[in-house]
Amino acid sequence: MSKKSNTGKHRIKKENRKKDFFDRVYKIVAKIPYGKVATYGDIAEVCGIRSAARTVGWALNGTKENGLPCHRVVNRFGALTGRMHFGDPYIMEDLLRSEGVEFTKDGFVNLEKHLWKPAKVKRRQKKLG
Repeated sequence: MSKKSNTGKHRIKKENRKKDFFDRVYKIVAKIPYGKVATYGDIAEVCGIRSAARTVGWALNGTKENGLPCHRVVNRFGALTGRMHFGDPYIMEDLLRSEGVEFTKDGFVNLEKHLWKPAKVKRRQKKLG
């Protein structure tokens, strides 16, 4: 009698969880208001996993072409850590400045003035039965 591996099923479930998390990230980023920024960590927290700030970055790495305002996502200090994904290291800062976002003398976004805290994302309930 041969044993069947659950590896394939496990991989599909893991891929679905990743897709679900990425979809929640995209919904939140789409809601960041003009002239405001959100942090990777705050986005991860409302998506259900505070420690997944880096995963938020991975989710956003390939999305600049789809119209999401990814330039409005900064690290917890207000640094533009994602700027290298915009093709030119100054595009992200230019976009934020064009929206009236102010920077400190050290080059960080003024979070006291421009930080936006996202609301919890409602998860879809799976139907039983």
